[in-house]
Amino acid sequence: FFFLMIRRPPRSTQSRSSAASDVYKRQVLDYVKDDLGPEFIDPPPFDLEEIYNDSSAVTPLIFVLSPGSDPFISLNQFAKKKGKTPLLSISLGQGQGKIAEKMISDGVENGKWVVLQNCHLAVTWMPTLEKICEQISPDPKQTHPEFRLWLTSYPSPDFPVAILQNGIKMTNEPPRGLKANLLGSYLTDPISDMSFFNGSTKPNEFKKLLFGLCFFHGVIQERRKFGPLGWNIPYEFTDSDLRISAKQLKKFLDDYPEDIPYDALRYLTAECNYGGRVTDDKDRRSVSYTHLRAHETPEHLVCRLLLEKKK
Repeated sequence: FFFLMIRRPPRSTQSRSSAASDVYKRQVLDYVKDDLGPEFIDPPPFDLEEIYNDSSAVTPLIFVLSPGSDPFISLNQFAKKKGKTPLLSISLGQGQGKIAEKMISDGVENGKWVVLQNCHLAVTWMPTLEKICEQISPDPKQTHPEFRLWLTSYPSPDFPVAILQNGIKMTNEPPRGLKANLLGSYLTDPISDMSFFNGSTKPNEFKKLLFGLCFFHGVIQERRKFGPLGWNIPYEFTDSDLRISAKQLKKFLDDYPEDIPYDALRYLTAECNYGGRVTDDKDRRSVSYTHLRAHETPEHLVCRLLLEKKK
């Protein structure tokens, strides 16, 4: 399209309808999708392999964090694939600058990967990091070609501009919609590992209950869009909650060959893994009963249809 006009609704309309902005947003997204294609509104898959291939020893790789994102687990799995474990990792903060400098020096000399997490918490040390990055030489005799410097930080005005200009910046945007959430869940470690996905002693039950778990994870993520209608208090449910729940699901199915321990799975997933961060009693009831029981108990129609044997 050549022209796109976005009309702001009158104040009187805004006061009568709090959902006016959501309606306009959906209409604009639909318009772009129909005219340009879905690739212009759907974020591309997070591919560390492609990012790594574009980097070099003198190029910092910067993760721009967003609420609920934790790239370290994915980075650690990628490092194992490349044979670069253990990572030299440290969470920056007060008094951690000297340790980080020694790690970078070791990585430059021996070709190790260095991960400096939460750079936004080390504001006073950022000028020192900028000088260190400027002093890293592209000469392979001085800097090991396999060396990589990985940085994680929330958006901060104190982050060095020179590092941003010379580095590769990436962010793992949270998925939009249940479909994108489900796809993202199945691409999350360990679910994406075929040895884990196909390794249960009850493959049919495991895969169907795993789908229910991923659907549940997507539902509680999507509820955040509705503000106080979704959750009384905003929570940051992360992929770590899904990971531990998937591992527990597989372990319980393998350890109980006779039946499926629904009550134990519900308690661990709803009360411990996800519910552990929930403080409001109404939100806890919503997690424990409304969602998890709707997708992981045999009394529910969907789960009963998924688990029934094919005739």
